[in-house]
Formats: sequence, structure tokens, C-alpha cells
Amino acid sequence: MTMISYPPKPSPGDRVAVISPGAGLPGLFPHPFELGLARLREDFGLEPVEYPATRKMGSTPRERADDIHAAFADPDVKAVMASIGGDDQITVLPLLDRELIRANPKPFFGMSDNTNLLMFLRNTGIVGYHGATVMAALGRPVAMDQLTAESLRAALFTSGGYELRPAERWNDVNRDWADPATFDAEPETRPADGWTWVNAGRVVEGRSWGGCLEILGWLLMADREIARDLSEYDGGVLFLETSEELPSGEEVFRTLRNMGERGLLHRFSALLMGRAKTWSFERPNSPQEAARYAAEQREAVLRAMRVYAPDTTIVFDVDFGHTDPQLVIPYGGFVRVDGPSRRITVTY
Repeated sequence: MTMISYPPKPSPGDRVAVISPGAGLPGLFPHPFELGLARLREDFGLEPVEYPATRKMGSTPRERADDIHAAFADPDVKAVMASIGGDDQITVLPLLDRELIRANPKPFFGMSDNTNLLMFLRNTGIVGYHGATVMAALGRPVAMDQLTAESLRAALFTSGGYELRPAERWNDVNRDWADPATFDAEPETRPADGWTWVNAGRVVEGRSWGGCLEILGWLLMADREIARDLSEYDGGVLFLETSEELPSGEEVFRTLRNMGERGLLHRFSALLMGRAKTWSFERPNSPQEAARYAAEQREAVLRAMRVYAPDTTIVFDVDFGHTDPQLVIPYGGFVRVDGPSRRITVTY
């Protein structure tokens, strides 16, 4: 079993590395990136430090690995944050120096393609944090969502239990980052229906594992960073969410089915399913189409779980991942799912 521990936390005034382990999108869209950096300084009291590939589109896997190594090796840097996600971070993993990173544990914050690095860190013995990229969460137009900001502040600066709360309103319709007018008004939100619970008759607590479902599927196909002894995951809390690529319900089912065939799904005591992102620039779904897409995804998850893990506690529409607000989930940290009380508590 991998021994996993929480790295030391930063304090206001500390330096925080801002890197792009996936895509150098800050170079294409400086406005949300600069806004996110400003909020790190002004709202959180941290000093962001950039690296050579942070704003470089088309950086090589080696350049991004070098930035990761530099960020973790620098004793003056107390935490590491991803600017945004991407789609090829899996190519960086073989270049990483596990011993260097293990010797310099730091909190890392990222999501989406950063599922790769989060899983690598968990296997290195370091709890990471799924959520709060600089551009998407900190760079939100006008103001950060309150739930996002509170969750990030707790994850950055505190240790111990933090109770997640369902969002009262949410959003998944993006506006063009290249248009300055995007940043003149907050995103339009719509009412949220709260969480939906399945098999909620018990309390479970375990270490978390999962992330973006599409990235997890790629890691499984490449057989990279997946434990050889699957008992490593026994009793854990699986958390999954899907991206702006809007995978079909059938694709979600097949990925989960393959996880079940591999012997993974039944090992987890609970599944937290992130609120489905239902809109993208390529597929600007109407409200009716969006509701249908979300319902299809939920049924796909239930269909797979009924076959491979019928007794697992499931919570749908938890606000982490590619929707707004974006709660921070400790990756490899403890999560308590209290079905009778309908409460989720994470340990930051």
C-alpha cells in the first residue's frame, strides 16, 4: 500500500508556482490568466511565480517536466498551481523524477488533464487537490464564485475537515475568453437542484481516487499510474466528472464498464459524481438538450454501477470539475460520505 500524507500548507505571503503541465493557454488568453494571478495576490496574499513554459503553447513534454521539477525543487515555493488543463499531460508523466518530487512534497492544485499529475502525486505519497486552476476558477469574470473561493481558501491554508455544500446556483455556459466584454459581467447562473443520493443508508470514509473520467480512461488504456494491486483502492471514495468534450452517455457507460471488468468499481465504498457539464462551444445545447444530456449521463452511471457495484453509495451533482462553482477535492486525501445525514466532508 502507498503511504500517502498531506504536504505542508503555504501561508499568506508565500510564493506559489504557476505552471502549465497541460496546455500553455495563458499565452493565447492572457486576460483570465492575469485576472487569476491578481486574485492570488490580492485575495489570497500569495505571490505567483511563472516558469518558462507557463505561457508557451506547443511546449514539449520535457519543457513541462522541467517546470514541474523546478517548482517542486525550489524551497521558496510553497504550493504549485496549474494554469489550466490540456489533453496530452500523459506524455509528461514518464519524464518526471519521482524521487525529486517525493523529497519536496507540496500541495498541487489542478483538474481536467491535471488528473494525470494528481494521480502521479498520489502514487508518490502526496495528497493533491482536484480543482481551482488559475484561469477557470480564479480568473472567473468579475468575481470568484463564493463556494469556490471558500473551498480554495480552506484547502490552501487549513488542515482538517471541511464540509462541502450543494450550490444554490450554477453555470456551465462559457463565454469567449478572447472577447474583453466577457469580463464585464459575471456568468449567468441558474438554480441548482441539490445532490441526489443513491444507497444512502450508511456512512463511509476513505481516500479519494478518480478525477476527469476521460483522462482516467486514457490512463487505464496506457496502464499508467494504476496500482498493480487493486486492493490499494479498497474502501476508498471514487470521484468522477466529465469535461467540455461532452462524452455521450454510452461512452461514459463503456468507460465505467471497462473499469468494472478490470475489477475497480466494486472496490470503492462511495462514488461522488460531479455535476455534468452540458454545454460547449461545439455543442451549445439548449436548456432542454442540456437536461436530456445530464439525464442520459446519470442513467449511464447507474446502469454500470447496478452491474458492477450495486451497493455503492452514490452522490450525483456534486459541484466539482468543469462546472461553476468548483469545489476542491483532496486527491488521495480523506473523504467522509454520510448518507443518513446527507453530508460530505473532505479533509484538507
